[in-house]
Amino acid sequence: MTASTFPKLLSSQVGYDMARTMLDGFDKHYRLFQEASQAARQRFAAQDWHGMRQLQRDRIAFYDARVKEAVVILEDEYDAATLDDEIWQQVKLHYIGLLTSYLKPELAETFYNSVFTRMMHRSYYNNDFIFLHPAVATEYIENEEPASRPTYRAYYPNQDGFAKTFERIVNNCALTTPFEDLARDAGWVVRAFEDEFGPTTAAQNFQIHVLNSLFYRNKTAYVIGRIINDDNVIPMALAIRHSENGTLRIDTALFREQELAVVFSYTHAYFLVEMEIPSAFVHFLRTLMPRKPKAEIYTSLGLQKHGKNLFYRDYLHHLKHSSDDFIIAPGIKGMVMLVFTQASFPYVFKVIKDYFPPPKDTTRELIESKYKLVKEHDRGGRMADTLEFSNVAFPLARMDPALIRELQTYAPSQIEIIDQEVFIKHCYIERRMTPLNIWLQQGTDAQVEHGIIEYGKAVKELISANIFPGDMLFKNFGVTRHGRVVFYDYDEIEYLTDCVIRQVPQPRNEEEEMSGEIWYTVGPHDIFPETYRTFLLGDARVRKYFLQHHPDFFEPAMWQSYKDQLLAGQYSDVFPYAAQARFINRYS
Repeated sequence: MTASTFPKLLSSQVGYDMARTMLDGFDKHYRLFQEASQAARQRFAAQDWHGMRQLQRDRIAFYDARVKEAVVILEDEYDAATLDDEIWQQVKLHYIGLLTSYLKPELAETFYNSVFTRMMHRSYYNNDFIFLHPAVATEYIENEEPASRPTYRAYYPNQDGFAKTFERIVNNCALTTPFEDLARDAGWVVRAFEDEFGPTTAAQNFQIHVLNSLFYRNKTAYVIGRIINDDNVIPMALAIRHSENGTLRIDTALFREQELAVVFSYTHAYFLVEMEIPSAFVHFLRTLMPRKPKAEIYTSLGLQKHGKNLFYRDYLHHLKHSSDDFIIAPGIKGMVMLVFTQASFPYVFKVIKDYFPPPKDTTRELIESKYKLVKEHDRGGRMADTLEFSNVAFPLARMDPALIRELQTYAPSQIEIIDQEVFIKHCYIERRMTPLNIWLQQGTDAQVEHGIIEYGKAVKELISANIFPGDMLFKNFGVTRHGRVVFYDYDEIEYLTDCVIRQVPQPRNEEEEMSGEIWYTVGPHDIFPETYRTFLLGDARVRKYFLQHHPDFFEPAMWQSYKDQLLAGQYSDVFPYAAQARFINRYS
């Protein structure tokens, strides 16, 4: 089927029908996305934490399923991959026309790109055929439906008082579970605000804006808003959780940009939140966290495919306006991944090597499955999210020769050089962090102590979320700009519940006691926490702070206790804020 086969009018009709098919596919996706977000309210009320996690996992798969459905329809009904350029340009033009009064145009454009690139060769990946640049603006989108809700509500504390206003805000969330003592909690919110900023002199325009939907994740529902007092805009997050008696309570109130940035971090699972106009939510959130890229905000809201699209646009923009080369990432080289970076761009690119030296015993397929597991699992604030890309183009002139040699030596199947471009067939992209081993080597005593406290917490929070890191060397952990230690090397992770936690057997004779080799049998899933001393406590400062803050780390009983809790169906609490920030630790 070619363009010349069709009269012009018929060609235009085919273009419209194909555009409509693609938008229908996205509409189905977003309807299911909203239904999952709505179901989170019931899961939260019922304290169904298993169901909450299942919602998060299932929702991630929705997008690809709808893309595949659209591809099947277009291939079956239109033989889409064989159509001439003229028809595909008609498809894009009609699609833009369908988005002129659409509430989610940016997401629909990304869906179009996903469908198109599943069918067509990368030579078509330009703005003539896909949305390399946005065609429909997201500013000033208005929902004219009579039943639509505003994106946020405005409250005026000068009318009812600060504490009463917080009570109204929470009551308007319409949670079905009663509060233990909402008046007490509202008073604590005011107290926390005054502890942070001192007694407040209310300006004439003193007001609070609150997004109209709760943000659900793990065992917490978050009220997100901003406090406006004269020219000051203060971010606000109220964390609502269940008490032991089943009632609700406000667990804490956060009023700093950095605190909200951690709540919305790429190291946490995606939120479940209802949004009629997603771009309006993102615009609001950026007033609270202006330094956080839009790509990360969209991703944190569960719109990770559009977040990925925005990231790629940011990457292309940065590439055009920067001059430094891509180089091999500093630090200890891994046996599984080849890692490179660009000093002016705060991300690393990770490519799976073609072969792995002993003692690594793995495959490309297994490594990819581990990264998929992390994407779908609760990261608990301790595992970096990754962006997975295929056929990423880099300018050859910007690739350091040493990097090209490394790629050609260790990952030749993943690199293709055409004209003046280097194509990486498959790679993962992560936020760049300071490797923990470098932090510990170069840090002051206070920094080393902080790093070790955070490392122990990170591992314990990982195993409480049923993730055994496998390779726990410091080089596999990084320190974020907020000072949190995060795990980022996933090729050896396992579910803790699949591990057999063992104590090192006592030697039966002098020969075994003096042996430099392991003389006892070790199963494929056996772990021996006592042996971690050997490679973790070599540095005197590290040993001092490790034994001071995490003396139970090398005891099998500690690891077994976490496994027993998981086997009993007990889900751990995940707090993206310090324990001392919780009201029960501050005021009760």
